[in-house]
Amino acid sequence: MASPATSQFAVLPPQPEKSVAAIVPPVSGAGNWVGAPSAIRRGDEIFLAYRLRKPIGHGRGYAIAIARSADGEHFDTIQTITKEQVDCESLERSVLVDLPDGRWRLYLSCATYGTKHWRVEVMEADDPGSFDPATRRTVLPGDDATAVKDPVILRRDGLWHLWAATHPLADPEQADQMVTQYATSPDGLDWTWHGVALGRRSGEWDSRGVRVSSVRFTAGGVVAYYDGRATAEENYEERTGLAMGPGPAALTAVGQEPLAESAEGSRGLRYVTIVDLGDGRERLYYELTRGDGSHELRTELRSLS
Repeated sequence: MASPATSQFAVLPPQPEKSVAAIVPPVSGAGNWVGAPSAIRRGDEIFLAYRLRKPIGHGRGYAIAIARSADGEHFDTIQTITKEQVDCESLERSVLVDLPDGRWRLYLSCATYGTKHWRVEVMEADDPGSFDPATRRTVLPGDDATAVKDPVILRRDGLWHLWAATHPLADPEQADQMVTQYATSPDGLDWTWHGVALGRRSGEWDSRGVRVSSVRFTAGGVVAYYDGRATAEENYEERTGLAMGPGPAALTAVGQEPLAESAEGSRGLRYVTIVDLGDGRERLYYELTRGDGSHELRTELRSLS
């Protein structure tokens, strides 16, 4: 799968030392995070959806903020959606999608009260600052055996592609384990699952969980960033790895070490999102652990030439 695009992507890992803070947590300290970004460019603006979180017992993922920027670094909030508005115990990664007809969609990862279960809901709006939580519908319900959350969604050649983290629910002590499953849809609403696209590797740094965070189709196949962890204790502090495959349904992790991590704290660097700027450059957005235990949302500008 050695195409120029694939090789270029593989040798350009996230470099936190070249990034700047886009969004910082309102409060410092462990458990206070902003991150889990989803970003998209429309015209000359970048729109960003991200999660705000407090420590467990003090609110967890309490809101999703949607913001816009003219330069990709300085953002103005245009809407905030709280967990109470969507009737869930916590919110995690959302996905912001612009539709061919000019409308917008927001997919939300929602924790079901009092359980380890997660589901994904969606709502539509004429612009990314006017989503109405009362109109939401569940599109990825999971079931009694499986939680589903943190989707990555792309449209390509008339087909919708989705990669989502799934967690087993039979044993609550093992529910932090995760793999990434792949699904397709004709409309982004009714999905057909095709099985595990990226699995855990026994004895490796990603043996406890793997979660695809961004995907790029290339001439030689598919390349993806993913979050990985080796233990339950590393939950929330995943590091970034690289995976490749001949197609979207079958990805294989590359290398025996993480591709990128924070130099501080618990080394977490996760939820990498890529925005193509259309001029030979791209922006990365990701959640990065700070030395004080909080997480901030960083952005990194890089040239593809």
